[in-house]
Amino acid sequence: MNNYNDNSKKGFDMYGNTAHNIYAQNNVGIESPAKLVEMLYEGILRFNAQAKKAMKDGDIPKRVYWMNRSVAIITELISVLDMDQGNISEYLSGLYNYEIQLLSEAGFEQNPAKIDECSNVFRTLLSAWRESTNVA
Repeated sequence: MNNYNDNSKKGFDMYGNTAHNIYAQNNVGIESPAKLVEMLYEGILRFNAQAKKAMKDGDIPKRVYWMNRSVAIITELISVLDMDQGNISEYLSGLYNYEIQLLSEAGFEQNPAKIDECSNVFRTLLSAWRESTNVA
């Protein structure tokens, strides 16, 4: 069921259908590429929260596990950007790479504020994504 307006189409065109196809091949039921991006942003927020809790608890293996999960999602978001879409794709690529760097620094420095900074960025992206695609 595809009820996309022009804005939502532009939004997920930037990612192409690559991510959606990957998940479809793995039999994950996703309604649309727009919904998938929303779920990926939500996953980063969940994993960052778990990483921050593990950092607070001094549980290094769990902290590393959860931070790696966030980085894996961000890496996937980078890999499916459609760079033919212009400035927005270039901007997101740079932003996503910075967020990976921020998470790496958070782990190295044991700095939960850097996890919070990353989460704040993805909270903002999630809100903007929901607004532009009407998937919420």
